[in-house]
Amino acid sequence: MARYIFITGGVVSSLGKGLASAALGALLQARGYSVRLRKLDPYLNVDPGTMSPFEHGEVFVTDDGAETDLDLGHYERFTGVAARQTDSISSGRVYTTVLEKERRGDYLGKTIQVIPHVTNEIKDFINIGDEEVDFMLCEIGGTVGDIEGLPFFESIRQFSQDKPRGQCIFMHLTLLPYLGASGELKTKPTQHSVKELRSIGIAPDILVCRSEHPIPEKEKAKLALFCNVRPDSVIPAYDLETIYDAPLAYHKAGMDQAVLDAFGISPAPQPDLTVWEDVSDRIHNPDKGEVKVAIVGKYTQLGDAYKSISEALTHGGMFNRVKVRTEWIDAEVFENEDAAARLAGYDAILVPGGFGERGTEGKIKAAQFARENKVPYLGICLGMQMAVVEAARNLAKIENAGSEEFDHEAGDKRFEPVVYHLKEWVEGNRTVARAVDDDKGGTMRLGAYNATLSAGSKVAEVYGDTAISERHRHRYEVDIKYREQLEKHGLIFSGMSPDGKLPEIVECADHPWYIGVQYHPELKSKPFAPHPLFRDFVRAALEQSTLV
Repeated sequence: MARYIFITGGVVSSLGKGLASAALGALLQARGYSVRLRKLDPYLNVDPGTMSPFEHGEVFVTDDGAETDLDLGHYERFTGVAARQTDSISSGRVYTTVLEKERRGDYLGKTIQVIPHVTNEIKDFINIGDEEVDFMLCEIGGTVGDIEGLPFFESIRQFSQDKPRGQCIFMHLTLLPYLGASGELKTKPTQHSVKELRSIGIAPDILVCRSEHPIPEKEKAKLALFCNVRPDSVIPAYDLETIYDAPLAYHKAGMDQAVLDAFGISPAPQPDLTVWEDVSDRIHNPDKGEVKVAIVGKYTQLGDAYKSISEALTHGGMFNRVKVRTEWIDAEVFENEDAAARLAGYDAILVPGGFGERGTEGKIKAAQFARENKVPYLGICLGMQMAVVEAARNLAKIENAGSEEFDHEAGDKRFEPVVYHLKEWVEGNRTVARAVDDDKGGTMRLGAYNATLSAGSKVAEVYGDTAISERHRHRYEVDIKYREQLEKHGLIFSGMSPDGKLPEIVECADHPWYIGVQYHPELKSKPFAPHPLFRDFVRAALEQSTLV
C-alpha cells in the first residue's frame, strides 16, 4: 500500500511545485523506493490538448495517448517512470465523468453535489495504482485559496482521513519575498498561506520556502513556530543554475529526510546519488565547448511552449560534454527577412511542431537553408512536414505543394496536398477513423506507435535498431503517394508505420545530418538517458562547429 505525499502551493503560482515534486521523486528512488507522480489541475478544460501554448505551455503526451500538463514531463525526466493517463486529471475531466454518470442514472436519482460526488471521484482517481508503488506524489495545481481548487483540497483532506494514520503527509511550497528597502525576508505571506490551508483542514508537515536570498536560522525557527512544523521540516529552495541541480540541492537541504521522518521511517535507507552527481558534473563541465542551435518555431515568445525540446537539447549536450546555446527564432521573421542572413553561423537548425498556417513559410525556408547549406537539421512533426513540402517544391518541382491543413483553413484549393488530413490509422488491433470536422480535443493520432526503420539508413544508425516506438500528436500526415517522386530527388522515407502506409521519418541521402520525424522524440529524453536523435543531433552540431 502506497504512502501519499500531497504537494500544494501558496502565495504565488509558478514557484516550482512540479520541479520540487520531481526532485523529491528522484531522491526517494535514490533511497531504493518506487514512486509514481500525479498532477491534479483545477482548470475546467478536460485536458490541455486544446489550450494555446501561449496560455499553458507545451502539451506533454504519454505512451497511452493522454494530453497532459508539462509538469508530467518533469516527472518523467527526473524519475524515468513513464506517465499514464491516470497520472493527470482536471476539474473538467472530473465534472465530465460525474455528469456522464448522472445521465446514465448511476447515482440512482440522488441530488449531485460537490461533496460527496465530485470529491469521491477525485479520491477514486488518487487511489488508482495504490498497490503498485511505495510512494505516490500528488501535486495540486494552482495555489491554496483559489476557488477552482477547493474541491481538490477538500478531497485530499478527506483522503488523508480515509487512509490509516501516518499514510499521508502534506508538503506546502511558498515564497519568502525579500524587501530591499528593509533588507529582510518576510515570512508573513507564508504564514497567511499556511493559515488558509489549515482553515480547510489541512496542516502541512513540511514547508518548502522559495527564496532568492539565504534564509537565516531565526527565520526558519519563526516559520516553524508560527506554521506549526518541525524546524528541520522547513526546507529552503533557492534559485539554481540548472533544474538538474534540484535533487542534490534538495537533498542537501534535507527534503527527503524530512519526508521519511514525517512518515516515521527509521532507520532510512541511505541514498545513492551517483546518477545525479554525474548529471551535475556533465552539465557544469562541458569540456568540448559550445554549439549554437537555431530553433525556428511559432511559439517562441514563451519558453515553456517547447519545454521538452529545450530539455532534450540540454540532455544531448550533456551526453556530448558540450554546452548547447539555443536561440529561439520566430518563423514569421523570414517572411520579411532573408533566412540565409539570419541562419548563417548556426551549427544546427531545429524546426519543432505546431498547428495552423502562421509561420509555416518561414519553417520551409529554414528547412531549405539547412538542406542546401549542409547544416544539421532536425524537423519534428510539422517540422518534418515542412521539410517534405520544401523538397516537393524545390527538388521534385511540385510548385504548389502544401498541406491540407492550410488549404482547409484558407478555404480554397491553392495547394497540392503533399500533407493531408489523416482519415484513418491502425491503433493496436483496431482501425481509428477521423473526419475534418471532428472535435479538436483528443482526436489526433496520440500516444506511442511503432515504426520500422530502413536498414542502413541514418536513423537506423542513430537508434542502433530498425524497430522503434515513439509518441505522436498530430492530425495531418505526409501522403505516401509522393514517396517515389521525392525519393528520386534524394528525400528518403527511411521510417514507416509497420503496415507501410504512414511515413514516420524522412532523411536526405546526400546530407551529413538531415532528419525529419513525424513523432515527438523530445518527450522521451532524460538527463541520464538522452534520446538517440538529440544525442546524435548535438554530436552533428559539434562536428559542424569545427568546420566553420
